[in-house]
Amino acid sequence: MSRAASRTGAALRPGLPPFLACLALLLAWQIAARFLAVGGVPDALSTFRELPAIIGDREALGEIAASLRRMGAGFGLALLFSVPLGLLMGRSRLVSALVNPLLMVGYPVPKAALMPLIMLWLGVGDAAKILVIVLGVSLPIIYHSRQGARAVEEKLLWSAAAMGMSGPARLARIVLPAALPEILVGCRTGIVLALITMITSEMIARQTGAGNILFNALDMAQYETVYAMILVVSALGIALDVLFERLRSGLTGWAEPIPSPAIAPA
Repeated sequence: MSRAASRTGAALRPGLPPFLACLALLLAWQIAARFLAVGGVPDALSTFRELPAIIGDREALGEIAASLRRMGAGFGLALLFSVPLGLLMGRSRLVSALVNPLLMVGYPVPKAALMPLIMLWLGVGDAAKILVIVLGVSLPIIYHSRQGARAVEEKLLWSAAAMGMSGPARLARIVLPAALPEILVGCRTGIVLALITMITSEMIARQTGAGNILFNALDMAQYETVYAMILVVSALGIALDVLFERLRSGLTGWAEPIPSPAIAPA
């Protein structure tokens, strides 16, 4: 077979390598659970048999939907202030000098570690969980918004200023569109962090949500349910990432594709 034919065959089967990787992982999981007797690890087949019970349970679906609502609210609030702040930091040395030290102080602090303190302020309801999601999502969006704003060509801004365009107008009509591809890089990372922070906050403030289901199952040694919920959350993360990439390609089809936030580019 020629090289051209080989490349064509690979192009016709773009999903084959991920499928084989997942199949190998499931096989290793099944072997480890059956023959290595790893404690607390059910076999893959038992876990997959648990999925219909979760998906078909209205109460479980309601809790997962509540988790997604909190995640959406936290992500939306983070966008509302992170993008403008990042753009201002990218175009103003004063704003960057004032805000950057605060970000550097908050960066190494695990956001889930703030959950007990936030619970003292806001209780264990949705407000505390949404605030933790906002804190977890904001930093990558601010950083990439700042980087995108810094990359805008100065000639465009000088020309707009010479035409009488005000500073806020330049920020909205020139800097924001030019920085949009970079902003979306931060948003894609933020979606992953929002999902992680959402689950973590619900496991700490255990009332409702996917994290609550997962931790309750762990308490009752229902390990098939624990692993099944991990698969459900993973599937949600993949679906959200795919949907976001389609949205990004529609908004900025002229820009280069965003690499997956989980894998560093070679």
